[in-house]
Amino acid sequence: MGGIVDKTAGVFIKLFVFQWDFALFLLNLVTPDRKEGQVVPIGCPGHNLSWPEYVPPKEGDSRSACPMLNAMANHGILPHDGKNITFVELNHKIRQTFNFAPTFCFFVPKFAADFLNRSYWKDKFDLEEISKHNAIEHDASLTRQDAALVPDQAKPDLKLVHDLLAEATGKMADGSARLTIPDLSRALAKRRVDARKTNTNYSESFFHNVFGSSNSSTMLTLFGGSINDLTPMLTEERFSEHWEPRVRSRFGLTMAKFNMTVLPVERGVDTKKIEKEQAEAAGATN
Repeated sequence: MGGIVDKTAGVFIKLFVFQWDFALFLLNLVTPDRKEGQVVPIGCPGHNLSWPEYVPPKEGDSRSACPMLNAMANHGILPHDGKNITFVELNHKIRQTFNFAPTFCFFVPKFAADFLNRSYWKDKFDLEEISKHNAIEHDASLTRQDAALVPDQAKPDLKLVHDLLAEATGKMADGSARLTIPDLSRALAKRRVDARKTNTNYSESFFHNVFGSSNSSTMLTLFGGSINDLTPMLTEERFSEHWEPRVRSRFGLTMAKFNMTVLPVERGVDTKKIEKEQAEAAGATN
Protein backbone atom coordinates (compact mmCIF):
# COMPACT_ATOMS: atom_id res chain seq x y z
CA MET A 1 0.00 0.00 0.00
CA GLY A 2 2.82 2.36 0.95
CA GLY A 3 4.50 1.82 -2.43
CA ILE A 4 1.34 2.77 -4.30
CA VAL A 5 0.94 5.92 -2.20
CA ASP A 6 4.58 6.88 -2.84
CA LYS A 7 4.22 6.38 -6.60
CA THR A 8 1.00 8.39 -6.70
CA ALA A 9 2.61 11.20 -4.72
CA GLY A 10 5.59 11.08 -7.10
CA VAL A 11 3.33 11.53 -10.11
CA PHE A 12 1.60 14.55 -8.55
CA ILE A 13 4.96 16.09 -7.62
CA LYS A 14 6.22 15.75 -11.20
CA LEU A 15 3.03 17.22 -12.64
CA PHE A 16 3.27 20.16 -10.26
CA VAL A 17 6.96 20.73 -11.07
CA PHE A 18 6.36 20.65 -14.83
CA GLN A 19 3.46 23.13 -14.55
CA TRP A 20 5.53 25.38 -12.29
CA ASP A 21 8.42 25.15 -14.74
CA PHE A 22 6.27 26.23 -17.69
CA ALA A 23 4.96 29.17 -15.69
CA LEU A 24 8.55 30.27 -14.98
CA PHE A 25 9.37 29.81 -18.67
CA LEU A 26 6.58 32.25 -19.54
CA LEU A 27 7.62 34.70 -16.84
CA ASN A 28 11.15 34.73 -18.23
CA LEU A 29 9.73 35.92 -21.54
CA VAL A 30 8.19 39.04 -20.02
CA THR A 31 10.66 39.99 -17.27
CA PRO A 32 14.07 41.67 -17.71
CA ASP A 33 17.23 39.57 -17.60
CA ARG A 34 19.71 39.87 -14.78
CA LYS A 35 22.52 42.32 -15.45
CA GLU A 36 25.94 41.01 -16.42
CA GLY A 37 28.02 40.47 -13.30
CA GLN A 38 24.85 40.11 -11.24
CA VAL A 39 23.66 36.65 -12.34
CA VAL A 40 24.88 35.06 -9.10
CA PRO A 41 22.91 36.62 -6.19
CA ILE A 42 24.48 39.15 -3.84
CA GLY A 43 26.25 37.44 -0.95
CA CYS A 44 26.72 34.15 -2.82
CA PRO A 45 30.05 32.77 -4.09
CA GLY A 46 30.57 33.99 -7.63
CA HIS A 47 28.66 37.26 -7.29
CA ASN A 48 30.22 40.04 -9.33
CA LEU A 49 32.42 37.43 -11.09
CA SER A 50 34.40 36.65 -7.94
CA TRP A 51 34.76 32.95 -7.11
CA PRO A 52 36.25 31.41 -3.96
CA GLU A 53 39.77 30.00 -4.18
CA TYR A 54 40.13 26.78 -6.15
CA VAL A 55 41.60 23.94 -4.10
CA PRO A 56 42.05 20.58 -5.88
CA PRO A 57 40.62 17.53 -4.12
CA LYS A 58 42.90 15.74 -1.71
CA GLU A 59 43.07 12.04 -0.92
CA GLY A 60 39.88 10.91 0.78
CA ASP A 61 37.70 13.66 -0.71
CA SER A 62 34.55 12.49 -2.48
CA ARG A 63 33.95 13.47 -6.09
CA SER A 64 31.36 12.53 -8.71
CA ALA A 65 31.16 11.98 -12.47
CA CYS A 66 29.76 15.52 -12.83
CA PRO A 67 32.40 18.22 -13.46
CA MET A 68 30.15 21.05 -12.27
CA LEU A 69 29.35 19.46 -8.91
CA ASN A 70 33.04 18.70 -8.44
CA ALA A 71 33.93 22.30 -9.27
CA MET A 72 31.49 23.51 -6.62
CA ALA A 73 33.32 21.35 -4.06
CA ASN A 74 36.76 22.39 -5.32
CA HIS A 75 35.79 26.04 -4.78
CA GLY A 76 34.22 25.36 -1.38
CA ILE A 77 30.66 26.15 -2.49
CA LEU A 78 29.78 22.61 -1.46
CA PRO A 79 31.81 21.02 1.35
CA HIS A 80 35.32 20.55 0.00
CA ASP A 81 35.44 16.93 1.09
CA GLY A 82 32.27 16.32 -0.92
CA LYS A 83 30.60 14.51 1.96
CA ASN A 84 27.41 14.74 4.04
CA ILE A 85 25.61 17.06 1.64
CA THR A 86 21.86 17.41 2.02
CA PHE A 87 19.73 17.24 -1.12
CA VAL A 88 18.06 20.50 -0.09
CA GLU A 89 21.47 22.19 0.21
CA LEU A 90 22.38 20.91 -3.25
CA ASN A 91 19.18 22.43 -4.60
CA HIS A 92 19.97 25.86 -3.19
CA LYS A 93 23.66 25.86 -4.17
CA ILE A 94 23.02 24.80 -7.77
CA ARG A 95 20.40 27.55 -8.06
CA GLN A 96 22.75 30.22 -6.77
CA THR A 97 25.81 29.08 -8.70
CA PHE A 98 24.43 28.27 -12.15
CA ASN A 99 21.11 30.16 -12.32
CA PHE A 100 19.07 27.06 -13.01
CA ALA A 101 15.37 27.59 -12.36
CA PRO A 102 14.08 26.42 -8.94
CA THR A 103 12.12 23.68 -10.73
CA PHE A 104 15.31 22.28 -12.26
CA CYS A 105 17.12 22.57 -8.93
CA PHE A 106 14.40 20.58 -7.17
CA PHE A 107 13.83 17.97 -9.87
CA VAL A 108 17.43 16.74 -10.28
CA PRO A 109 18.35 16.41 -6.56
CA LYS A 110 14.96 14.78 -5.94
CA PHE A 111 15.71 12.31 -8.74
CA ALA A 112 19.10 11.60 -7.15
CA ALA A 113 17.52 11.06 -3.73
CA ASP A 114 15.02 8.65 -5.24
CA PHE A 115 17.59 6.48 -7.03
CA LEU A 116 19.68 6.38 -3.85
CA ASN A 117 16.57 5.41 -1.85
CA ARG A 118 17.01 8.45 0.39
CA SER A 119 14.66 11.12 1.64
CA TYR A 120 15.10 14.35 -0.31
CA TRP A 121 13.97 16.31 2.75
CA LYS A 122 16.02 14.66 5.49
CA ASP A 123 18.96 12.63 4.18
CA LYS A 124 22.53 13.32 3.08
CA PHE A 125 24.89 11.91 0.47
CA ASP A 126 28.52 11.97 -0.68
CA LEU A 127 29.33 13.17 -4.20
CA GLU A 128 30.70 9.78 -5.30
CA GLU A 129 27.30 8.22 -4.64
CA ILE A 130 25.81 10.32 -7.44
CA SER A 131 27.95 8.23 -9.82
CA LYS A 132 25.78 5.15 -9.37
CA HIS A 133 25.93 3.43 -12.75
CA ASN A 134 22.99 3.92 -15.10
CA ALA A 135 21.27 6.42 -12.83
CA ILE A 136 22.67 9.86 -13.68
CA GLU A 137 26.08 8.41 -14.63
CA HIS A 138 25.93 6.51 -17.92
CA ASP A 139 28.11 4.90 -20.58
CA ALA A 140 29.56 7.00 -23.43
CA SER A 141 30.16 10.08 -21.29
CA LEU A 142 32.11 12.83 -23.02
CA THR A 143 34.47 13.31 -20.07
CA ARG A 144 34.73 9.85 -18.44
CA GLN A 145 35.57 6.37 -19.65
CA ASP A 146 32.76 3.88 -19.00
CA ALA A 147 32.46 2.64 -15.43
CA ALA A 148 33.08 -0.94 -16.57
CA LEU A 149 36.54 0.17 -17.73
CA VAL A 150 37.31 2.77 -15.06
CA PRO A 151 35.17 2.18 -11.93
CA ASP A 152 36.35 5.39 -10.25
CA GLN A 153 34.42 8.14 -12.01
CA ALA A 154 35.84 10.97 -9.89
CA LYS A 155 38.42 12.20 -12.41
CA PRO A 156 38.02 13.24 -16.05
CA ASP A 157 39.72 11.37 -18.86
CA LEU A 158 41.82 14.15 -20.35
CA LYS A 159 42.08 12.53 -23.79
CA LEU A 160 38.29 12.38 -24.03
CA VAL A 161 38.03 16.00 -22.90
CA HIS A 162 40.58 17.22 -25.43
CA ASP A 163 38.89 15.20 -28.19
CA LEU A 164 35.62 16.92 -27.28
CA LEU A 165 37.11 20.42 -27.22
CA ALA A 166 38.79 19.78 -30.56
CA GLU A 167 35.34 19.37 -32.15
CA ALA A 168 34.66 23.11 -31.78
CA THR A 169 33.88 24.81 -35.10
CA GLY A 170 32.13 27.94 -33.84
CA LYS A 171 33.52 31.31 -32.81
CA MET A 172 32.77 33.53 -29.82
CA ALA A 173 32.36 37.27 -30.28
CA ASP A 174 36.05 37.73 -29.45
CA GLY A 175 37.08 35.16 -32.08
CA SER A 176 37.89 32.36 -29.63
CA ALA A 177 36.65 28.82 -30.26
CA ARG A 178 33.10 27.74 -29.40
CA LEU A 179 31.25 24.43 -29.41
CA THR A 180 28.01 24.41 -31.38
CA ILE A 181 24.98 22.11 -31.34
CA PRO A 182 26.26 20.12 -34.38
CA ASP A 183 29.70 19.85 -32.73
CA LEU A 184 28.18 18.37 -29.59
CA SER A 185 25.97 15.98 -31.57
CA ARG A 186 29.00 14.74 -33.47
CA ALA A 187 31.06 14.30 -30.28
CA LEU A 188 28.26 12.29 -28.69
CA ALA A 189 27.93 10.11 -31.79
CA LYS A 190 31.66 9.37 -31.77
CA ARG A 191 31.63 8.47 -28.09
CA ARG A 192 28.68 6.10 -28.47
CA VAL A 193 30.32 4.33 -31.40
CA ASP A 194 33.68 4.06 -29.62
CA ALA A 195 32.12 2.98 -26.31
CA ARG A 196 30.25 0.15 -28.02
CA LYS A 197 33.56 -1.11 -29.38
CA THR A 198 35.63 -0.85 -26.21
CA ASN A 199 33.12 -1.79 -23.49
CA THR A 200 31.73 -5.32 -23.68
CA ASN A 201 29.25 -4.35 -20.95
CA TYR A 202 28.09 -1.24 -22.80
CA SER A 203 24.46 -0.33 -22.19
CA GLU A 204 22.35 2.28 -23.89
CA SER A 205 18.74 3.38 -23.68
CA PHE A 206 16.68 6.30 -24.91
CA PHE A 207 16.62 7.68 -21.36
CA HIS A 208 20.40 7.54 -20.98
CA ASN A 209 20.97 9.01 -24.43
CA VAL A 210 18.72 11.97 -23.64
CA PHE A 211 20.33 12.33 -20.22
CA GLY A 212 23.75 12.32 -21.91
CA SER A 213 22.59 15.04 -24.28
CA SER A 214 21.19 16.96 -21.30
CA ASN A 215 24.45 16.78 -19.37
CA SER A 216 26.38 17.85 -22.44
CA SER A 217 24.01 20.70 -23.30
CA THR A 218 25.00 22.60 -20.17
CA MET A 219 28.21 23.34 -22.08
CA LEU A 220 26.13 25.30 -24.58
CA THR A 221 23.61 26.92 -22.25
CA LEU A 222 25.60 27.82 -19.14
CA PHE A 223 29.00 28.20 -20.84
CA GLY A 224 27.90 29.40 -24.26
CA GLY A 225 30.11 26.70 -25.76
CA SER A 226 33.20 28.80 -24.89
CA ILE A 227 36.33 26.64 -25.09
CA ASN A 228 38.17 29.15 -22.90
CA ASP A 229 35.64 28.59 -20.10
CA LEU A 230 35.07 24.88 -20.70
CA THR A 231 38.76 23.93 -20.68
CA PRO A 232 39.37 24.62 -16.96
CA MET A 233 35.92 23.27 -16.06
CA LEU A 234 36.41 19.95 -17.84
CA THR A 235 40.14 19.40 -17.23
CA GLU A 236 40.57 20.79 -13.69
CA GLU A 237 36.91 21.11 -12.64
CA ARG A 238 37.50 24.76 -11.91
CA PHE A 239 35.61 27.98 -12.74
CA SER A 240 37.57 30.20 -15.09
CA GLU A 241 38.42 33.66 -13.81
CA HIS A 242 35.54 36.16 -14.11
CA TRP A 243 33.13 33.48 -15.36
CA GLU A 244 29.41 33.63 -14.73
CA PRO A 245 26.49 31.64 -16.17
CA ARG A 246 25.58 32.69 -19.69
CA VAL A 247 21.90 32.24 -18.77
CA ARG A 248 20.70 35.57 -17.36
CA SER A 249 16.95 34.88 -17.28
CA ARG A 250 15.28 36.39 -14.21
CA PHE A 251 13.87 33.04 -13.02
CA GLY A 252 16.77 30.91 -14.24
CA LEU A 253 17.15 28.20 -16.85
CA THR A 254 13.90 26.24 -16.92
CA MET A 255 13.56 22.66 -18.08
CA ALA A 256 11.28 23.87 -20.88
CA LYS A 257 13.94 26.27 -22.18
CA PHE A 258 16.77 23.78 -21.65
CA ASN A 259 14.99 21.18 -23.78
CA MET A 260 15.17 23.59 -26.71
CA THR A 261 18.90 22.83 -26.74
CA VAL A 262 18.82 19.21 -25.55
CA LEU A 263 16.42 17.91 -28.19
CA PRO A 264 18.30 19.35 -31.21
CA VAL A 265 21.55 17.96 -29.79
CA GLU A 266 20.09 14.47 -29.42
CA ARG A 267 18.33 14.60 -32.80
CA GLY A 268 21.66 15.44 -34.42
CA VAL A 269 23.47 12.38 -33.05
CA ASP A 270 24.18 10.19 -36.09
CA THR A 271 26.14 7.08 -35.09
CA LYS A 272 25.65 5.46 -38.50
CA LYS A 273 27.45 8.37 -40.16
CA ILE A 274 30.38 8.00 -37.76
CA GLU A 275 30.51 4.24 -38.32
CA LYS A 276 30.60 4.82 -42.10
CA GLU A 277 33.37 7.42 -41.78
CA GLN A 278 35.43 5.09 -39.60
CA ALA A 279 34.94 2.17 -42.01
CA GLU A 280 36.00 4.33 -44.96
CA ALA A 281 39.04 5.57 -43.06
CA ALA A 282 40.01 2.01 -42.15
CA GLY A 283 39.59 0.92 -45.77
CA ALA A 284 41.79 3.75 -47.00
CA THR A 285 44.66 2.66 -44.75
CA ASN A 286 44.51 -1.00 -45.80
